[in-house]
Amino acid sequence: GWRCGWRSRGDGAMQAMSTKGLKDAVQNAAKEFLSFVDKGVSPYHVVEECKRQLCSAGFQELKEIDHWDPKPASKYYMTRNYSTIIAFAVGGKYKPGNGFSMIGAHTDSPCLRVKLRSKKSQVGYQQVGVECYGGGIWNTWFDRDLTMAGRVLVKNGDKVEHRLINVADPVLRIPHLAIHLQREINDNFGPNKETHLVPIIATAVQEELELGVKSTGNACDAGQMSEKHHPVLLNLLCTQLGVNVDHIIDFELCLADTQPGALGGVFKEFIFAPRLDNLHSCYCALQALIESSKEGGTLADDINIRVVSLFDNEEVGSESAQGARSSLIELILRRLSSSSQNLTAFEEAMPKSFLISADMAHAVHPNYTEKHEENHRPALHKGPVIKFNSNQRYASNAVTTAIVREIANRVDVPLQDVMVRNDSPCGTTIGPILASGLGLKVLDIGSPQLAMHSIREMCCTSSVLQTVTLFKGFFNLFPSVNCNVTVD
Repeated sequence: GWRCGWRSRGDGAMQAMSTKGLKDAVQNAAKEFLSFVDKGVSPYHVVEECKRQLCSAGFQELKEIDHWDPKPASKYYMTRNYSTIIAFAVGGKYKPGNGFSMIGAHTDSPCLRVKLRSKKSQVGYQQVGVECYGGGIWNTWFDRDLTMAGRVLVKNGDKVEHRLINVADPVLRIPHLAIHLQREINDNFGPNKETHLVPIIATAVQEELELGVKSTGNACDAGQMSEKHHPVLLNLLCTQLGVNVDHIIDFELCLADTQPGALGGVFKEFIFAPRLDNLHSCYCALQALIESSKEGGTLADDINIRVVSLFDNEEVGSESAQGARSSLIELILRRLSSSSQNLTAFEEAMPKSFLISADMAHAVHPNYTEKHEENHRPALHKGPVIKFNSNQRYASNAVTTAIVREIANRVDVPLQDVMVRNDSPCGTTIGPILASGLGLKVLDIGSPQLAMHSIREMCCTSSVLQTVTLFKGFFNLFPSVNCNVTVD
């Protein structure tokens, strides 16, 4: 279980722990991660929680519109669209032209999102029109206690305020059709995403009794906010935010499961939770940056800048102003490299830099073993998984793998490999996007999980501590390891 995934090296940090101490450390790391997942109900809430933790760790906020003057041995972060966050810690011995030690992940997950005009009514039910975001396993959204979370733009005098909202109660549900009315459901269930994935929020009669208004028909010709959505939905938002409906300008709301994440299995070795892809990677990258940059640590002697970039919109191709395909990360790195004494500092920095693209990997499934390549079947507890694909769906190669294997060896974290079958499609990540866009060394890696893109996913508890340990090792050791690798 959780023990067999750690190497037995006499000089290793993990070897120094007692069996009980290691188990406690694994469990504690997993519980702290679950708290992060439960708070990260939308990309905006993920950024909010990251900001809170960074501020507590002494990171200073920078605004993209301002002039920056970062100092050695100092820590900063910035956001774009409040759904992407980039944090960085400047090494105490950094000079323009030195490299960047980077970890990238994404804040978004497949979900249902409230449509621009969501008002729908059918046979006495008030429903909320939703749009599918990303490639979710949509049949897992049926019969779940759903809620809404996201952001609302509110008018306050002459100003427009950005407000986050997370409705705690289960206010939405997408019920299955009874088996008596579709006998073939257990043979083949593929819901129509437009007509079957429409959650119920209330009955029309109860809405009229409670609010004194009668909402019928659709919102095809709606012009005002009060016409685009059912009064019950708008009243819910107004109550949560303490505003009147005419103060709401617009909103972006994700549907989410109200069931919190949990440790599971008879030995509490599993994590059952939503959005493991990719909040697991976000959390581990963030913790590694915070812990490796503490006062009295290795940051004072680092020649590099340590960077964590958590992008939005990976699940839909990254093509947005806040996505990995945008110019955002290049602009940030150019600003950090900028020097009047060295006009080619950025160009010199790229070949000295390295990005770990962190995104979850597929663990071998006991009920579908034939879906996995027979020699590449990642298991739970046995360490993060390096992803390979000759067709460049992943950016790992022999050079980047050698560097990370050496770091993992030094910090006693086991690694696994994965390749997909030739007759199976292969997913991709932000890795190839940033490798081609920036021209730097990239490795794709992720912790193994089951049920990826389900509303409830599954991984193992040991993966949190393993990944944090590896990422901390990367920030601490990359410059010294990299200087011993010569290719070009």
